[in-house]
Formats: sequence, structure tokens, C-alpha cells
Amino acid sequence: MLTCLRVRSFAIIDEVEVTLAPGLNVVTGETGAGKSILVNALHLVLGARARPEVVRAGAEQAEVEALFSVDRDRLAGRLEALGLPPDDELLVRRTVQPQGRSRAYVNGRLATASQLVDLAAGLVDICSQHEHHTLVDPTTHLDHLDRFGALQPLCLRTRDAYAAAAHAAATLRDARDALADRGAREDLLRFQLGEIERLRPQPGEDESLRLERERLAHAERLAQVATMGEQRLYSADGAVCSTLERLAQELAHQGRHDGRLGELAQRVDAAATELAEVARDLGAYARGLDAEPGRLVEVEDRLHALRGLARRHGGTLQGALDHAELARQELALLDDVEDRVEQAERALDRALAAAAAVARELSAARHGHARALGQAISGELAGLGMGDARVVVEVAPAAEARPGDLALEGARLGERGIDRAEFLIAPNPGEDPKALRKVASGGELSRALLALKCVIGGIDPDGLYVFDEVDAGVGGAVAEVIGQKLRAISRGHQVLCITHLPQIAAYADRHLRVEKVVQGGRTRSRIVALDEDARREELARMLGGIEVTDASRAAALALLKAAG
Repeated sequence: MLTCLRVRSFAIIDEVEVTLAPGLNVVTGETGAGKSILVNALHLVLGARARPEVVRAGAEQAEVEALFSVDRDRLAGRLEALGLPPDDELLVRRTVQPQGRSRAYVNGRLATASQLVDLAAGLVDICSQHEHHTLVDPTTHLDHLDRFGALQPLCLRTRDAYAAAAHAAATLRDARDALADRGAREDLLRFQLGEIERLRPQPGEDESLRLERERLAHAERLAQVATMGEQRLYSADGAVCSTLERLAQELAHQGRHDGRLGELAQRVDAAATELAEVARDLGAYARGLDAEPGRLVEVEDRLHALRGLARRHGGTLQGALDHAELARQELALLDDVEDRVEQAERALDRALAAAAAVARELSAARHGHARALGQAISGELAGLGMGDARVVVEVAPAAEARPGDLALEGARLGERGIDRAEFLIAPNPGEDPKALRKVASGGELSRALLALKCVIGGIDPDGLYVFDEVDAGVGGAVAEVIGQKLRAISRGHQVLCITHLPQIAAYADRHLRVEKVVQGGRTRSRIVALDEDARREELARMLGGIEVTDASRAAALALLKAAG
């Protein structure tokens, strides 16, 4: 639901803020006062093309803000695509500069116009003589038909069956490609696997070799340090171990007089023993380095070979090992690729048969409901001053199947089945039905949309319906019927209607009047919410013209009572 619309420096509007109520909101005013500017402003925040001429002369930019109360679960995915958390309110802001550049914001975050279009889908349905004619867009007609016929469960089954068939077809293509390329692929895999297996690399071997190379490259200095350590600790004159042994003996000798010195003597003796072990290990380490004179060359050659292998197969040694395992698995699969092709063919036949069955069921249901929907809309139009108009809902194959497509009886099978739908209208008897977009005027389109909403309003997900020009070319009796239908629809949806007819305005839950005033030599529009007295005066003006009389006031009161 749209709760608030704020417009600044837009066309002849300086600044207005419109608060809408649930139910039927009606906007009235003199011709040229700027009523339809509200619809144009709403178009802008819904993602319509920004035009520089909408910027009020002398202003830095035009700005439109729309605050919606929404179902957070329904919009969660779309908000997530914008990097926004789910919320119960949606604030859309759009600015336009005189040069034509525009910016869009959703809950404070920048967005593109196309993102606005995606986000607004299902929030607002506008029908006017301008843009956003959902009724003349054939791509929406199948959705209307499916909702009318309560075919959503069957649509979901069709989508799932198509997805299974498409997956089976992709699996078959992969198997056939593998069969066609088997010889060359086997040669390549065996060559790569042989290259890896000849080296017999081990996990982590490159790292252990790198550490060994580092040790061997500095072997001379390492041996020197180890030998020096062995000498200073044990074998040289005055070595540490000899000194400690003498100290331990002396402490033990004096320990006869104080037991604590005996304990310390034992600790010194243990330290001497431990350092002697260290000295022996240092000597062995130095002798071991001297015993590997050619090992450094071997390590470097092995490392060079392993690095070359890694570069060719995965970038790392572990990547090469993983590639070898995958190559073995693929070779095993290639051995029975003929069987896989046969299995995939049988799986596709089963999946395609299942998809065809449910697609036929859905198509048959659509054809059955199409006639009922056309008759229902025609019946509603009869009460809206278009009694001779006849609406036909045409259901036909969506497209001819091309090579590579999943097909059913020559038609391309997709996730929505095999059908397309289009609303056709014959405004007058004896004429063949033609596409709505080609033969209907703005007023006829608005009434056709109103008729459609009357038929499917209870199951239509759109939140706000906007009707502009719905009263074009109709008289008082038909206008009263239109008002009644608008009120009926508004019990399930928020409705905004721009009208010139008091018979429609009398049914409003909230009545807004657009006024055009001249201040300081400039024309400005403003919007006023009318209380009961002001509303009666406005209806009297609409009934009586420039001069409001007691008779027109009485007629206005009668209209309100009849509508109430």
C-alpha cells in the first residue's frame, strides 16, 4: 500500500505531500490543475524514463518520494538483491536534474531504474493514457489467466517437470559430447596421468624438499657451527661438560656437611650428562652433512620437476595430485560412455513424457478458463458503458520449437508450458477481435482494466491500482456503476482514481482536490485533503460548474448519501 507520496519541483508542482488511505482514494480538480502529474510522478519512482522537462523551471532538480507499506516476506528476495534487509516499509526516492541525469534510492541505498522496475512489480498497477499499461502487455496476460483459473499449482508442476526434462537433456548432451570426443579426451587424460605418475609425487613433498634444500645449501656453515658446538661442550680443553663434572664432584664432596649441596650436585651432574648428549648429537649432525655431497643437486632437480608438473596441472603439487585422481575417474567413465548415452536417452524420454503430460493438462485448463475469463470481462464491460464490446482471451502456442529446444507437438516447451495468452477486444459488433493495444483508447483501456480487476481482484497480488481516464466518454449512469465497482475493488486493494465525474468521486474513502494557483507570477499546484463540508462543495462544483448553487449542493449531498 502507498502511504505517502511527496513531490518537489516537478512540472508545475512546487512541493506537495499526498497521504493516501486504505480503500478508494479519489483525486479531482479543474482541467489543467495537475491531477495527472501525480500519476507521472508515480511513474518516475516506479522506474520510468527520467525526462529533463519534468524539472520545474529554475529548480536544481525534481524529486519524488514514495513510501510503501509492504509484505516483507514477499519482497525479501528483491530487497536482498539490492543489499537491503527485509522491512515492512519501502521508501523509494528518485531525483532528476535539468540535464536529464537521474538518481534512484531504495531505503537510502542507490539503485538503478531497472532495479526499480523489478522492485515495483506487484506494488502498483497503473492504467492511464501514458505508460505502465499492464493490460496491453501480452507478457502479463498468461499470469492473469492462470490466476483467474487458480492454475498456480499446475503451473508449479509444469515448471518442475520442465526443469527435470531440461536437466535430463543437458545430461544427454554431455554424454553425447563425451562419446564424440572420447578418443581425443582419452589420449589427453592418459598422457597427463602418465606424466604425473612417472614422477610419483607425494602430498607435501615439495615443501619438505624446499626445507631440505635450504639445509643443504648452507651445509658448510651448519657443519662448522655444529662442530664448534660439540667441541665447546665436550671435546675441547676446558669444555663445559668437563667443568660441570668437576663442579658436581666438589659439591658432592661437600654435601657430606649439608644435604642441600648434595641435591644441587645431582642437578649439576644431570646437566652435564644432558649437555654431553647434545654434544654427541651435534657431532653426528655435522658428520651427516659431510656424508651427502651430491644430495643438493638431487633435491634441486626433483623440485624443478615437481614445480613444472604443478604449473601444467593445477598450479600446485596438490592440484596436480587432484587432477590425477579426476583423470582416473573420468577415464573410468569414458570406458562406459555408450551405456551412459543410452541411460541418458531413456531418462530424457521419461522426463519429457512427464513434462509433456503436465504441459498438456495445463494447456487444456487454460483453454477452458480462457473462454470463461473473456465472457466475465465482457460482462463487466457491459455495465461500464461498453455493452457491445467483446473480449476474447486467445491461447496459442508460445513459439515454434527450434533445434535444441524441448518440444511438444512442434511448440517450444518452457517452464511455463507451451502457451501464450493475449487479450483481444472487438469494441463493436461485427468486428474481429484485435489486440487491446491496437484498438482501445485510453478510457477504454482503463475500463477494460477495471473490468479485469473486478473479475480477478480477489486473487491479484498487486497492492495499489491507479486509474486515470477511467471515466473518459461516459455519462452519469455508467459513472455511478464505475464508482460502485471501484469501491468494491478497494475493499481488497488500495485504489487511486483520478476523475472528472462527481458520481465516481462520491464513492471515495479519501477525497483529494488539486488546485492551481498563481503566486508571484508563477503557477503552482497544490493538493488538499477534503473534509466532509469541503467534499460536498467540491462535488457541487463538479455538478454545477463555476457557480455553486444550493441546487448543486443538494445534488451533491444526495450523491454522497446514495454512495454511502
